[in-house]
Amino acid sequence: EGVDGFEINVSCPNVREGGLSFGTSCPMTTDITKRLRRLTRKPLIIKLTPNVTHISEFARAVEGEGADAVSVINTLIGMAVDVRTRKPVLSTVTGGLSGPAIKPVALAKVYEVVRSVKIPVIGIGGICCATDALEFLITGATAVQVGTANFIDPAAGIKIADGIEKYCEEQGIEDVAQIVGSLNAKTGVSVLDSWL
Repeated sequence: EGVDGFEINVSCPNVREGGLSFGTSCPMTTDITKRLRRLTRKPLIIKLTPNVTHISEFARAVEGEGADAVSVINTLIGMAVDVRTRKPVLSTVTGGLSGPAIKPVALAKVYEVVRSVKIPVIGIGGICCATDALEFLITGATAVQVGTANFIDPAAGIKIADGIEKYCEEQGIEDVAQIVGSLNAKTGVSVLDSWL
């Protein structure tokens, strides 16, 4: 009762359902969204995995089942090996890769999703400074989340918000909403256009 809404992480690569990451199954993701939508009228945000071929299919599916927004993206599946012991570094063998390394993938996934749904898209992945956050907003995200950067600097979110405000002042932008989706992409056929 004391929460304003729910973000449902269907995509954590460290959590398994019957040996499968259920966030990579569109039918399971859709079913979870449908079931949760029946239980609450509060905002329902579904956090999607990038570990699928066409993330836009998942975004459209959860939108169709009543999701109020989608968070794009969660971590990429990664792995590290200890060369001395020849064993995986992680006890789960593979796990979630996050931080600056995933930002280009995250931006591409946000770009794909914003072109395929009408609900808000929250951009996530490698946001460490205001410029990173602005890239997501310009690409079409209506909001951003900061994760890994908070472990390095607990004030990262405040610094990012201040940097966005400074950018808007310098650019003569009165409302940050003016830059959302303002990407000046080249016209023509993209590889994404063939299946959107």
